[in-house]
Amino acid sequence: MNHSQTFDDYPAWIVILCNAVSWAIYAVGAYVLARVSIWLAVPYLVYILWLEARLLRNACVDCAYYGKMCAFGRGKICGAVFQRGDAQRFSAREVSWKDMIPDLLVSLIPLAGGILLLVLNGWDWLIAGLLLLLLILASSVTGLVRGNLACKYCRQKDLGCPAYELFGGEPDA
Repeated sequence: MNHSQTFDDYPAWIVILCNAVSWAIYAVGAYVLARVSIWLAVPYLVYILWLEARLLRNACVDCAYYGKMCAFGRGKICGAVFQRGDAQRFSAREVSWKDMIPDLLVSLIPLAGGILLLVLNGWDWLIAGLLLLLLILASSVTGLVRGNLACKYCRQKDLGCPAYELFGGEPDA
């Protein structure tokens, strides 16, 4: 059993930082898509809302942080909106890379739209810079924040988290 330090409720600064990274990805993605067409940005934002609601409904209800402040604050939100699920179901879930495709699309859709914009409308330093920022946020920064703050102090990781195991964490024996 992994005996790492965990938080009952994450400190506000971690919640703010974790959410700032996610919200920055969403904002950059929406801006880039709006530059292509507002009719791409609106469905993109609706898609993000759908992903967040799906996460609350299908995972957060079963998490050890249900009703508590997890690294993303979703446990508190979930506790206010949905009934408690089954904690055993969280650990029993299997997550594969295929399951990650909807989350990856949050970055890939605006990247594709931005590249299309650069090809069709010519080089634009702002769009090119935002695409680079999006790549850095979605890969390195997300990995650092999750690995060093969110997952590192997560109680659910010690109880069994299929996403933690998928990303290279050691399953508890």
